[in-house]
Amino acid sequence: MEPLLLPEWKPVAGLYILATPIGNLADITLRALSVLQGAALIACEDTRVTGKLLKHYGIRARLQRLDDHASPEVRSRIVDEARQAAVVLVSDAGTPLISDPGYRLVREAREAGIDVVTIPGPCAAVSALAIAGLPSDRFLFAGFLPVKDKARREALEALADIAATLIFYETAPRLTKALLAIAEIWPTREVAVARELTKLHEECRSGTAAELAAHYEAHPPKGEIVLLIGPPGADEAPVLDTDALLRDALAGAGPGKAAGLVAKATGIDRAVLYARALELKGG
Repeated sequence: MEPLLLPEWKPVAGLYILATPIGNLADITLRALSVLQGAALIACEDTRVTGKLLKHYGIRARLQRLDDHASPEVRSRIVDEARQAAVVLVSDAGTPLISDPGYRLVREAREAGIDVVTIPGPCAAVSALAIAGLPSDRFLFAGFLPVKDKARREALEALADIAATLIFYETAPRLTKALLAIAEIWPTREVAVARELTKLHEECRSGTAAELAAHYEAHPPKGEIVLLIGPPGADEAPVLDTDALLRDALAGAGPGKAAGLVAKATGIDRAVLYARALELKGG
């Protein structure tokens, strides 16, 4: 691609936190391109990913890897350079620091008296909220859910009383387990799964967690995923300890019968309870 004719921008020393496209490379501002073109250094999660974006727009720049494993010395060198020149921080996609590296670098730059400037742009969490059809006046972004079942459940239960739409990032292989956990705790809440945002196969599907779990069990998802949970309703029942109920039922029955007994007592989808009963029995 031929280099764009960008607005003239005179590099000013400082650290620029710059959002990059989350999928479609056209989703970048002229200001962002101008800053990238004039930067003395671009700190990025993966030089290969950022390199593709820069090549697409005909921008040449010096790159420095900065991921979660970056040493204090690497951050110190970047901060020192930002005293004298324009240094840009990007992540692989979207707005830096939103479940991506960069918090420590920003903090150290501010403590050093360096100007930290935002160059706004795409953010997957906000983009998903905008199309999900869930209440958007109050929302809580909570990053990634824990991988282990017990920790995942505890993380969800800790957010049970928050009167806001909950937003999480999730991976495709873990999506069904996350939905099953949500179905156990909040069987009636509306849930949305936003996937492959801004890309060719963009999708936003809504329903109960059990309905979505069944869909994605039959149609394994791919790509980057944003998981949204609607706020509690006025008539929502208190959180039930379904694991305890299932363990009691499993003491005298097999997984199928135990799931049926708990489903009858709680109104929770039997298929969801059966899947969890099998996990408890196997554990």
